[in-house]
Amino acid sequence: MAYQNLLTEYKGRIQYIIINRESKLNALNKATLAELHDAFTDAFNNPNVGGVIITGAGQKAFIAGADIAEFADMDVDTGRQLSREGHTNVFDLIENGNKPVIAAINGFALGGGLELAMACHIRIASDNAKMGLPEVTLGLIPGYGGTQRLTGLVGKGRALEMIMTADMVTAAEAQQYGLVNHVVDSETLLAKTEEILQKILLRAPLAIASAITAVNASTKAGVNGFEIEIDEFSKCFGTADFREGVTAFLEKRKPGFTGK
Repeated sequence: MAYQNLLTEYKGRIQYIIINRESKLNALNKATLAELHDAFTDAFNNPNVGGVIITGAGQKAFIAGADIAEFADMDVDTGRQLSREGHTNVFDLIENGNKPVIAAINGFALGGGLELAMACHIRIASDNAKMGLPEVTLGLIPGYGGTQRLTGLVGKGRALEMIMTADMVTAAEAQQYGLVNHVVDSETLLAKTEEILQKILLRAPLAIASAITAVNASTKAGVNGFEIEIDEFSKCFGTADFREGVTAFLEKRKPGFTGK
């Protein structure tokens, strides 16, 4: 499928989704969000795709935020609609996807850009990356899950400090806070991201999907994550991959998982 604001590339079972608005520092406008919805929906439904890496075109920015020009004429109702649609169609879609999604953060990840990275399952940052949620400087707050996901990742105190000061943090600080998993130099960012995803792709795909569901349940209000874990654990026993995994273990060989 051809996109106006995205590039998609395939490397074996890895699908790259690249925000391709380099002249705008890859800012998220409505059209880009709509294309992200389509691209991730396709990736999650494509049996040939095992996992996704998302990054931004160029070296300056992963995503430098939302396209603020689109906010100028909004009111309370249109603001609510913008936020709700973004949550449902993109950010929650990524977080709850059935395949691993890794953000390769190259440069600035601000506002909606950091929110998108936080919706991914793993974050790898280049050493020159800077991250922040500057929405209060516009008289707003993060509206794509940033208040919730940042708190879950770094804790309430750190989250409030980052949001209320609107300060950016360096990649090293982000790793110290637990906001990113790894920091590498920009030349090896994609190689490190691929290395981690390739390791995940050696594991049982249905078990990976169950792990995502169970871990996500730990952060959802009103959901008993332990019960979700029990359900997902038990479902694995009905898969061919479970039989293959146990058989391979007993036969002292590497498993050949099929995602069935």
